[in-house]
Amino acid sequence: MRSSSSECVLVFLSQPLRCAFLVIPLLAGSLAAQTQRTPEALLKEAESFQQAGKLDQAIEDYRLFLKQYPDVAPVRSNLGAALVGAGRYEEAIVEYKRALELQPLPQIRLNLALAYYKALQLNEAAGELVPLHAADPGNLKIALLLGDCYFRLGEFKKAVELLEPVEAAHPEERGLIYLLGMALIRDGQVSKGEVLVNKILRDGNSAEAHLMLGAARLAVFDASGAVDELSVAVKLDPKLPMAHYLYGNALLTLGHRDEAMQCFREELAIDPNEFGSNLYLGVLLNQSEQYKEAVPFLTRALQVRPGEPAVRYQLAMVQIGTGYLEQARKSLEALLKDHSNFLDAHVSLARLYYRLHMKQDGDRERAIVAKLNAEIQAQKRARAEEVTKEEPANSP
Repeated sequence: MRSSSSECVLVFLSQPLRCAFLVIPLLAGSLAAQTQRTPEALLKEAESFQQAGKLDQAIEDYRLFLKQYPDVAPVRSNLGAALVGAGRYEEAIVEYKRALELQPLPQIRLNLALAYYKALQLNEAAGELVPLHAADPGNLKIALLLGDCYFRLGEFKKAVELLEPVEAAHPEERGLIYLLGMALIRDGQVSKGEVLVNKILRDGNSAEAHLMLGAARLAVFDASGAVDELSVAVKLDPKLPMAHYLYGNALLTLGHRDEAMQCFREELAIDPNEFGSNLYLGVLLNQSEQYKEAVPFLTRALQVRPGEPAVRYQLAMVQIGTGYLEQARKSLEALLKDHSNFLDAHVSLARLYYRLHMKQDGDRERAIVAKLNAEIQAQKRARAEEVTKEEPANSP
């Protein structure tokens, strides 16, 4: 999905620096003795370097200044922006947090949220964005960034609840319509999502519309229909985020494994942090016993969604496949401590216990598997009975 995060970057340069000089005496002092430059000249040079893209030099100048004047929030924020530009997100987070302690401005908090976002710490990014959105609910950029965090974390319902009132205030904002529509569809609210698809269709035969229609078809288990729509989406816009992932998902449902894997790789060429493609590639490589090849994809997926049980399970399968059985046992036990109803994990742990000659533990896991399977079958029967009861009322 196209992120609007780059539009939200609020880099403090000229104006904050001028403000900084109100509290910094422009004296020769120890800094001038070290650098032969006044503080003002040093900061102007840092700003010039930053605007010219010479980020290492800008970072050096900012750090030299802050060594003598550590409590100037705007300069720390500028340093954070330079570090983000250089891809040094963890260092930027430290600087933004310090700046925020010194001067709790919304702009600094937004920059901190963006640093977290780019560092794939999406929960932390959302944590900073929530109070910003509460204080300024009409700010479209903040709402889109927070909605995208929720979407990437798989919290589609939260994304919908956030974005629906924003969409009502911005009914023609295409990016918002697209994000909300996808969140609705992924949350299972297909009919509501298709209403937004129609809004995009009014603008013509767009890749986004076909992508949303394909996602809707997948949501109602129409894989063939999804393939038809998604193939058009990737032809119209080969760089459209999420298109290759969903296309691969539909192809995999139809049994086209190799073509699906290629789609997932193409998605990651657009967005290396797309969760689903990383997870699916890890799963498929595990199934082919290409365990070492699976690890980078699964590791990235876990970075995007820390603690995600499906990823933790696949990493345990890597440990089993590569012979690290004790580590796998500990991994599965920890997973089931957090997610006690994870059926596949219980099955794998039972088998692993038997391989480790832990028969009593294996028998206990087998009993849990039998119990969970019985509960699943009971739930299926209950749903089938509900459908049967409803059919006469819906009959002509």
